[in-house]
Amino acid sequence: MFETVEVGNKVSKEDYDAQAPALREALLDAQHELRQAPFSLLLVVIGDDRQGCEETVDLLNEWLDARYVTTDAADRPSDEERERPPLWRYFRSLAPRGRTTLFLGAWVLHAIGDHLRGRVGKKRLRRQLEHMQRTERMLADDGTLILKFWLHMPKKELKRRIKSAGKDQSHSWHVTDADVDIAQHYDEVTAVAEQLVRATDAAHAPWHLVESTDRRHRDLAIGNTILQALRERLDAAAVPPTPSTPATAVAPRTAAAGRSALDAVDLASTLTPDEYDARLAAAQSRLYRLQQRARERQRSTVLVFEGWDAAGKGGAIRRITGVLPARDYSVVSIAAPTEEERAHHYLWRFWRHMPRAGRMLIFDRSWYGRVLVERVEGFAQPAEWARAYDEIVDFESQLVEHGVLLLKFWLHIDQQEQLRRFQAREQTGYKRYKITDEDYRNRDKWLAYVQAVDEMVARTSFEQARWHLVPSNDKAFARVQILETVGAGLKELLG
Repeated sequence: MFETVEVGNKVSKEDYDAQAPALREALLDAQHELRQAPFSLLLVVIGDDRQGCEETVDLLNEWLDARYVTTDAADRPSDEERERPPLWRYFRSLAPRGRTTLFLGAWVLHAIGDHLRGRVGKKRLRRQLEHMQRTERMLADDGTLILKFWLHMPKKELKRRIKSAGKDQSHSWHVTDADVDIAQHYDEVTAVAEQLVRATDAAHAPWHLVESTDRRHRDLAIGNTILQALRERLDAAAVPPTPSTPATAVAPRTAAAGRSALDAVDLASTLTPDEYDARLAAAQSRLYRLQQRARERQRSTVLVFEGWDAAGKGGAIRRITGVLPARDYSVVSIAAPTEEERAHHYLWRFWRHMPRAGRMLIFDRSWYGRVLVERVEGFAQPAEWARAYDEIVDFESQLVEHGVLLLKFWLHIDQQEQLRRFQAREQTGYKRYKITDEDYRNRDKWLAYVQAVDEMVARTSFEQARWHLVPSNDKAFARVQILETVGAGLKELLG
């Protein structure tokens, strides 16, 4: 594949000096327009010409207004980064709409490096490629303009430069151990790289192969490619690409017509006060011991709480956190997205919260808002929430494949119990703040939410991240069941 660009393209200094200023000016103009556009630009630069990649990233920061470019060089991951799934570090670096993200290497470099060093086998590499494909599709569907450049230097030229630079240390091309390593394992590197490029090349995230033997040809080729793609998107009034159709089909009803997964929840489940006290104490004691072991063994837990208003999410969470040291957990309460969060893909704000190894992260509402409240209330377009099921499953798959314990709870109550709790809150001074007009308005859309929950459960449950539908008319029963489920999950995680 890469040999197809080994054609020896060269640009004279005179031609370069004649073309570069106009190209730079046009790029700056397009970047200025991008700042007002409803999409972002994502550039990935990687290749077997390591130094050429670094020079390209430096050049783009020089040609563009660096104030509106977020640059991330894929150095070896830090301890903090290794404790999260691989894509965590890159999601944190994604620039908001109107700006540019420039990755040097990114997830592509790490996949190649880990495989060549024997850290990742063929099966795991295939899974990483699948995650890359889905992530790029997800970002493109959200409107991101993605351009990926592979800078290729022929094997003979790379070895010649290393030899030449070794004789003359004043040479502008400085040799590093990485250059020597690439030259020594050139065929292996290019074989894995070609596999990766083929697997992740798509119309929504194309690869551009650039021969980098001649620096001036390389710079003009990359600059013109970026300008053309950006200009086309801007001239098209920044219309996002047509969303892909979700691949997962809606699970068919398994019972009588009109029944949902929530109909199978036994809301009559209760505990006596004595049973509650005994089982609560035992479950909390067990949870404390298991979480200490999880912290020692650097195993993380993510708990997701969804459910009806007044279903008891806060009380259930307090029965978990009340028995754990504050250093071992954090609770994230999800409300309407901020302006900064709306400028990114909706999963961005959840990726950035992912816990360090050994800690427990608890979401009081979560990314499922995309297919629940945003769907029912019309905050997301049908195409947006329809594709979110597959996006969520891929996101959660990355967590569990990294060794994270992921438990998802839907706290279910009936309409009569919800109304009773609303009225009780209105009569309790320190709980009145929990009741708003919106809570009552949401009751009018109960059936729409039941439909949304049913589809959510059917399409986002998988072996290691299934939904736990918790009967919550009796708070005592719900709290104990949740605690015991978390304990069982930790025990299985820790073996």
